[in-house]
Amino acid sequence: MSLADRNRVVILEDRVENIHGAEFPMGFDEKELPFNLASFKDSFDVKIVRVTPTDIEFDLIGVPTVAIEKVYMINNTGIVQDEVLAHRLGLIPINADPTAFQWKRPTDLPTDQNTVVFKLEIACSKNNEAADDEADPKKKYVNSAVYSRDLVWDPKGDQAERFADKPIKPIHDDILITKLRPGQSISCEMHCEKGVGKDHAKFSPVATASYRLLPEIQILEDITGDDAELFKSCFAPGVVEVVEEGGVRKAKVVNPRKDTVSREVLRHKEFEGKVRLTRVRDHFIFNVESTGIIAPEELVAQAIDVLVEKCDIVQNALANIGKNSEDDEE
Repeated sequence: MSLADRNRVVILEDRVENIHGAEFPMGFDEKELPFNLASFKDSFDVKIVRVTPTDIEFDLIGVPTVAIEKVYMINNTGIVQDEVLAHRLGLIPINADPTAFQWKRPTDLPTDQNTVVFKLEIACSKNNEAADDEADPKKKYVNSAVYSRDLVWDPKGDQAERFADKPIKPIHDDILITKLRPGQSISCEMHCEKGVGKDHAKFSPVATASYRLLPEIQILEDITGDDAELFKSCFAPGVVEVVEEGGVRKAKVVNPRKDTVSREVLRHKEFEGKVRLTRVRDHFIFNVESTGIIAPEELVAQAIDVLVEKCDIVQNALANIGKNSEDDEE
C-alpha cells in the first residue's frame, strides 16, 4: 500500500475501510511507521479558509469571558419565577473585555476591578393609544416583552472612563428574556464576573466548535451526458459541476470541502467503479463559531495560548518529579 493510500479513509457503500492509525507501529505489514515529531512539524500547516464576524474555519479551552454570575432580585411579578429568570439572564453574552478585569475569588468583595453591574427596571402597562380591537401584544401593551437591550450598565468606580470608547453591554440587543402583562414588573441587579467555560457554559465564548476530515472525491472514469447531471445531484450544491469539454458534458469535482459524505452516489449502479470516496486522515477542517464576545480569529489564538500554558505546567511538573526522585535517593 502506498503512503498516499495509507493516509486515506476509504468510504464504501456499506462500510468504511482503512480507519486504523497510519502512524501506529506494525499497522502495515511492509513497514513500521513510528511517530516522528520532526516530520510532523514539517508537514503541519494551518490555513485560514473562511472568517466572518462570528465564525472561522481553518485547517489544523479555557478562554475567559465576562458573564452574569449573581442576580439580586428586588421585585418580580412576572410569570417566570426568580431562579429561571436568573438563569436566562446569566446566559446572555456580555460584550466586555475579560483582560480588563481581575479574577474574583469566592471570598473577595465586588469592586470595579472584578465586577460589572447591570440593572433591570421594567414594568408593563396598557398602551392607551392602541385600538380597542388590537390583538398584537407589542402594540396593545408597553414593555410586553423584555429584551437584552433593556439591561442597563451601571458603571462603578472609574469604569465609565475606562470603557468610554466601548461601553459594556449585551452582545445582542434582541435576546428575549421574558414577557410581561399590565401590572407586572421586574426590578433586579446583576453582577458580572470573569470566568471560563469549565466552570459554567455561560462563560464559554464558543457557540459551536467542530472538526471533520477533508473529503476527497476521485472520478476514476469519465462520467458524461445525463449521468453527469445525476452524478452532480448526488452531492451537496457546489461540490460537482457539469462542464463541457470537446462538445461533451462531463462531471468535474470543483469543491470537495462542501461534501457531506452522504454516500448517495454509491447507491447508483451507473457509477460502480467510476468514483472513489475517501477522507484525508491528516487534513482536519476546524470550525469555530463565536458567541460574539471575542472575534473568532482572536478566540483561536487565545485558546492556543491556553493550551501552550497547560503543556508548560505538565512539563514543569514532570521535571519536578524527576528532581524529587533524585532528592529522595540522596
